[in-house]
Amino acid sequence: GHGGVISRPGTSSAGSGKGRAATVELLPWYTGFAGGGNQQYHRYMDEEWGVPVRAPGREVDNRLFEMLILEGAQAGLSWATILKKREAYRRAFDGFDIAKVAAYPSRKVEEFLRRPGEGPDAIVRNRAKVASTITNARCCIEVAKEHGSLCKFLWSFVGGVPRESRWPRLSAIPAQTEEARVMSRALKRRGFRFVGPTICYSFMQSVGMVNDHPVGTPQWLRIHKLVKGDG
Repeated sequence: GHGGVISRPGTSSAGSGKGRAATVELLPWYTGFAGGGNQQYHRYMDEEWGVPVRAPGREVDNRLFEMLILEGAQAGLSWATILKKREAYRRAFDGFDIAKVAAYPSRKVEEFLRRPGEGPDAIVRNRAKVASTITNARCCIEVAKEHGSLCKFLWSFVGGVPRESRWPRLSAIPAQTEEARVMSRALKRRGFRFVGPTICYSFMQSVGMVNDHPVGTPQWLRIHKLVKGDG
């Protein structure tokens, strides 16, 4: 849907301009994705997707953990669905505080599955996905011990520097890359779950390891300037 939007195009209706091609061309490039027309989705794609999330400190590690979990939760669903549930996830998992989630007892999985609530008020009630959130938090702690921080480890797969893609159009954007495949293998080796190469690439797109907005779009230009100023 977003970071994953690329690899998971939903039903597209953006091409049916009916003589209003000029209007269609002004729509954001991601409008054709499932749920891509709603305001929450727009805000996410315009303000978050592709913006580099990298800095020392627990706050950034927690944010990276959040995106890794949400990307995994999205498997088989639309990104728009997960975005709507994002606040429910934050409430359920202590704001994605890695240390707190890692300390959950195993009975917590059952609690999550039995919790009331529907739609945006509930997380995805999938046993494997819920259990993997706790497992992955514990793996994050081990990675941070080994590498100094989760951020340092995850960003090492792009050499610590955001990549700038120059895709001419949406259809050119890949579902996964060699870096994503390497990241996926490394995470699986360390016990992480729901970290296949497509999920990993969606994650990389989300947290700005790559700027995969099509070249020349307002979103691509904004991140291009942001990263340039950063350097």
